[in-house]
Amino acid sequence: MSPAFKVVIPARYGSTRLPGKPLLSIAGKPMIVHVCERAQEAGADEVVVATDDTRIVDAVTRLGIKAVMTRPDHQSGTERIAEVAALAGWSGDTVVVNLQGDEPLIPPQYIRDAAYALAAQNHAGIATLAARIDDSDEIFNPNSVKVVLDKAGYALYFSRAPIPWDRAHFGAESKSMPVDSLYLRHIGLYAYTVDFLNRYCGWEASPIEAIESLEQLRILWHGDAVLVKTVDKTPEAGVDTEADLLRVEKALVTSRLF
Repeated sequence: MSPAFKVVIPARYGSTRLPGKPLLSIAGKPMIVHVCERAQEAGADEVVVATDDTRIVDAVTRLGIKAVMTRPDHQSGTERIAEVAALAGWSGDTVVVNLQGDEPLIPPQYIRDAAYALAAQNHAGIATLAARIDDSDEIFNPNSVKVVLDKAGYALYFSRAPIPWDRAHFGAESKSMPVDSLYLRHIGLYAYTVDFLNRYCGWEASPIEAIESLEQLRILWHGDAVLVKTVDKTPEAGVDTEADLLRVEKALVTSRLF
């Protein structure tokens, strides 16, 4: 029997580059609706949109999707999800996937992968995804977050720097891909237990997350484990610009996902 899980989709109306981003139309539907459909296709037993704006609530509830108004003062989507879990009274062992509201092309299988990986073990309260890097330029791109794993598949460190540093290969001033590369790109899709969420929201920020601008480093700093499930490839990027909207709409029309 497949483990049960819930998906919470944080969706703020405000956006510097694309105001009202969750409600922008893609192939005739608001973007947030496409994201909800990916969550439903993944087999979640409950999908909830966590938002700070009644317009987003109206857009999803008229289609039968649950929405919860959350406080406007949250510093992260993780905190917003913790509030949803508390309001719903979910038990501490409930598995919750954090799906970003601007990811309409996320493969439903990846949502399941994160949830199932977390449910299959009891060492970590959080699971995330990574994919192998096959392009040397990506290794040196600070917008591509790298992760190094231990032998059991738990994260040792996340960084914008090229880790692990291949001293012999890159020391020779080569920027080609090393043979049998261990480089993995982190994919920002998370599954948590509610117990973990409650612990996380009580932690102070860490110096290393400020240096790297990577919130997930707070988890390692405070001594918790992060399980990393490796998947075949990095998914299509989400929506941040008008050009992204056109790219995503074309992909949705081509794949007939709308």
